[in-house]
Amino acid sequence: MANDNRHATEVRALAPEDLDSVVAIDATAEGRTRRAYFQRRLNAALAQPALHVQFAAVDDTGLAGYILARRIGGEFGRPLPSLRLEVVGVRDDRRGQGVGRQLMDAMTQYAARHGVAELRTTAPWTDRRMLPWLQAMGFE
Repeated sequence: MANDNRHATEVRALAPEDLDSVVAIDATAEGRTRRAYFQRRLNAALAQPALHVQFAAVDDTGLAGYILARRIGGEFGRPLPSLRLEVVGVRDDRRGQGVGRQLMDAMTQYAARHGVAELRTTAPWTDRRMLPWLQAMGFE
């Protein structure tokens, strides 16, 4: 648990009852709702839990952020298992307070415990919010 003098934040597994909060955080960032996308991600995780890694950061006011990844292996000629980061989001009032870092730390700790060789993702070169964060998290 981390404390930023305003909120104690705990990271736990993302739960089905978090869906509305995930959609709300994402809609604020994207300017539109992507409920159908997140519903598909939830359904896939429920159907094949071994292939999905999803964490939530929660504080005293609710869901502060989330991170979703899919476990893959053998794609693109890579023999070792990896995680493909699909989406990460942090509530507006918690941005810049280390919530994204906590979520990424949970993901990398999961990877280390489960023999995952690397974390991969994609982002548009024009995404001026995401690219600096990905670089700060160690992505190349």
